[in-house]
Amino acid sequence: MTWEDAPSHICRGGDVRGLAFCCPPVKPCPVLNALQEVNLTPQEFVDIKIQFGRETRLGEGAGTCFGSLVWCCKPSKPCPLRDMTLRNMGMSHDEYLDLKKQLSERLVGVKKPNPDERAEALAETFNVSKIEAMNVLTECNNDLRAAVKVLHAKSLENSD
Repeated sequence: MTWEDAPSHICRGGDVRGLAFCCPPVKPCPVLNALQEVNLTPQEFVDIKIQFGRETRLGEGAGTCFGSLVWCCKPSKPCPLRDMTLRNMGMSHDEYLDLKKQLSERLVGVKKPNPDERAEALAETFNVSKIEAMNVLTECNNDLRAAVKVLHAKSLENSD
């Protein structure tokens, strides 16, 4: 299995799945917009990639630009450091892309809902104002399940 529909790099207009091929966000670049789109901070992005590197062979590659294959680009972009590292490790481009796809799914899969959207959903579900829903969310440390329980309990009290 290989990543048949791997996106272009973010800096070349690719979709957010391309975050798997991005460098650390050390300068202003399109990666910052992609991170906003998936609601990740630059530090969360770095932490997820480093953790994924610890769990997989993408953590290898001390001779690459940023010291790990998790930061390397797509095989379609020429890179002698990445390719030499892959050869030395005995890793094929297919295995590399499979791991990058898994990394992409982890990065995109952590998309956190916007608190405003959560408050709107709570307000509609429990027939309360958006402000009340936001207050309950805040009181519950943005834990949606806890907020649902609180609002459900309030709705039961009000129905008596």
